[in-house]
Amino acid sequence: MRTYVMTGIVALALGIGLGLYLGWIQFPVEYEDSRMCQLDEQYQEDYTLMVARGYQVDGNLDAAIARLRPLRVAEVEACNDSRPYKINNIPDWVEYLAEQYISEGRDPVQIRDLVALAAGFERVTPAMESFLPQNSPVETPR
Repeated sequence: MRTYVMTGIVALALGIGLGLYLGWIQFPVEYEDSRMCQLDEQYQEDYTLMVARGYQVDGNLDAAIARLRPLRVAEVEACNDSRPYKINNIPDWVEYLAEQYISEGRDPVQIRDLVALAAGFERVTPAMESFLPQNSPVETPR
């Protein structure tokens, strides 16, 4: 019985060692020319939320645009797939995402972050008005 246990432990250790060697050294995964616009929509939303949170902190709209620009699909052949929503216009994307989060009743903090970024783009809709700060100078279209 003892030899079976020792044989099993040695085989397990060899298998783990061989797997680590093959996976990390001999045949590691190499990503080439991966683009942010190829991310799944959930991860694009998460990234947009992070940028919106950063905009809340620093108030720098140019930096927010620069951070969101890699999500654009326009003129990137690798990103032309069959997604239901393609990000070709950053302000449209932020407005769309803010309204989607409002309609789905998501976390109010995330909604406020998105609405603040949309307000920076001057894209406030009536649905977003209740999430604007009280002292916001943004005029909503009528």
